[in-house]
Amino acid sequence: MLVRLRLVHLALNWLAFSVCYPLCNLLAAQQSVRRSLALPLDAAIPFVPWMAVPYATSGLLFTLVFFLVRGREALRVASRRLLLVTVAGCLVFAALPARFGAVRPAVADAVPAALFGWLDLVDQPYNQCPSLHVAYCVIVWLALRPVCRGPLRILLGGWLVLVGASTVFTWQHHVADVAGGLLLGAGAAWVVRPGATRRTTVAFYYTVMADFVVLAGVAALHSWIAAWAAASLLLVAAAYAGRRPGLIAKRAGSHPLYAWLLFWPYLSGYWLTWALVRVRERGRPAFVQHAPGLWTGRRLTAAEARHLPPGCHVIDLTGELSETASLRHARYVHLPLLDLQAPRPSQLRAVLAALARLRAAGEPVYVHCAMGYSRSRLISRIYLRRNRRCPSRSIS
Repeated sequence: MLVRLRLVHLALNWLAFSVCYPLCNLLAAQQSVRRSLALPLDAAIPFVPWMAVPYATSGLLFTLVFFLVRGREALRVASRRLLLVTVAGCLVFAALPARFGAVRPAVADAVPAALFGWLDLVDQPYNQCPSLHVAYCVIVWLALRPVCRGPLRILLGGWLVLVGASTVFTWQHHVADVAGGLLLGAGAAWVVRPGATRRTTVAFYYTVMADFVVLAGVAALHSWIAAWAAASLLLVAAAYAGRRPGLIAKRAGSHPLYAWLLFWPYLSGYWLTWALVRVRERGRPAFVQHAPGLWTGRRLTAAEARHLPPGCHVIDLTGELSETASLRHARYVHLPLLDLQAPRPSQLRAVLAALARLRAAGEPVYVHCAMGYSRSRLISRIYLRRNRRCPSRSIS
């Protein structure tokens, strides 16, 4: 299972790099960028052809990280730091494009010549500051240092220094780009902290999606709809970062117009997902009975809602889908929990208190989330465990 997870993280990072980096090169070439960040110090740096060897190993180190780190948390931390470096660096490239100021001399030796030939195929003299090579070296060092000991750690550190230095001795970057890469790598390490990845997963990836939209939709296509979508995704990320489902603005079982204007990519995505889940599970019941008087499931259609017990109370845990109109009655309670994220203890207590109060009065209750997979089952399991109806000890 961990091998599959490593491959998923590796594929995601390579996909991000393969899309964002060439796109920034293309944008700079289309603008015929001439801006140079060369300092007087750069004029004294010689061209060293054999430094192409450590420079070319950056991709290998990038890949090896995903297979050498130990444990899921270390994998998530390294993956997110690398992804953040890629996306943030490319946003800077798009906003402040620059070009290397000098022409690289001809190379006679066969091995460096072949490496520079390969480099010319995949790279251009743009995407200067910050140097992604240097930023990746920072992340690789932080990821692999704990798994290396003694001479191996010294070898790793020395080789990473060579890779960082190769960016200037191959005349691919200026000194300012190296400094920018160091700052970017350190910033990514500061933002993505070990021990906090599970709690920030959804907010992080919504932020990354917003950055992709800015790069592809705003910088490349100059689309105001893309800018609108990116802002909306950042608002969703803020709601998840603060674990505040109320920011999605669902009121009395439905979303007002301003909520759709603010969150339309998020809300539309959930409506589409809900429709696909209905199609995929059309042969299964939309809700199930977990205990006498307690049913759980997904958001129901009007036809499905008619099969609920007479007088059934509804506890709606969704903030992303409006409630079926026929269920928005006096027995409807909206207590939203964010999907794909552990709720706050106070939010859990509120839902469980409402459920316990209704069950104590002998009322039938239907607890539902969007798809019926996680939130409603979590609440049911905790409630049944508290009432000694469920032997399971896990509420994760």
